[in-house]
Amino acid sequence: MQALIGALAIGYLCGALPWGLWIGRLFRGIDLREHGSRNLGATNAYRVLGPGLGIVTLLLDVAKGAAPVWLLPAQSFMTGFPGGREWCAVTVGLAAVAGHVWTCFAGFKGGKGVATTTGVLLALAPAAFGVFVAVFVAVVAITRYVSLGSMIGALAFAIALAFSGPGAVRSPSFLLGVALAALVIVRHRENMRRLARGEERRFSLKGGAK
Repeated sequence: MQALIGALAIGYLCGALPWGLWIGRLFRGIDLREHGSRNLGATNAYRVLGPGLGIVTLLLDVAKGAAPVWLLPAQSFMTGFPGGREWCAVTVGLAAVAGHVWTCFAGFKGGKGVATTTGVLLALAPAAFGVFVAVFVAVVAITRYVSLGSMIGALAFAIALAFSGPGAVRSPSFLLGVALAALVIVRHRENMRRLARGEERRFSLKGGAK
């Protein structure tokens, strides 16, 4: 039980680090929650703070998902985790995404979880992560909608996991992939409404979005 509580707490706190908020305040003197989409994720950071700081935010948000999933299951105090190392990694990853989406450092209102989910997927299943990246890049390149690329990419990751080997659909990693795909889609429900109305902003390398 101590290992479970520790995994949840450490994963959550790593994911809860609001890099977009801190970088915006430190380098631009602004609160991202008052600009653009008012979201603390990397996409809004890119649009509001510019490409340089936006990419830094993206990398840090990815790292806070990948690092705990890579490192925590191997620690000696996690040897008693219920179900073993894979369940530990899955639990830590889910907690990290929850921390990003509902960060205790910013009134429990964070980002949509895509970048941190990306880090978790990279650490958990590199091959399926490659599918996620390929689909995401293709969809954004064709449509210039980051939100659409994020949702379709998340679904592609879960599908890739399902075909990753015998019994894959019963693995903890597959269950997490499905849960994270669902979370990404739910967190983009406003984007789906804007897409349906033709009001969603398109991504631009020069200005972040149009």
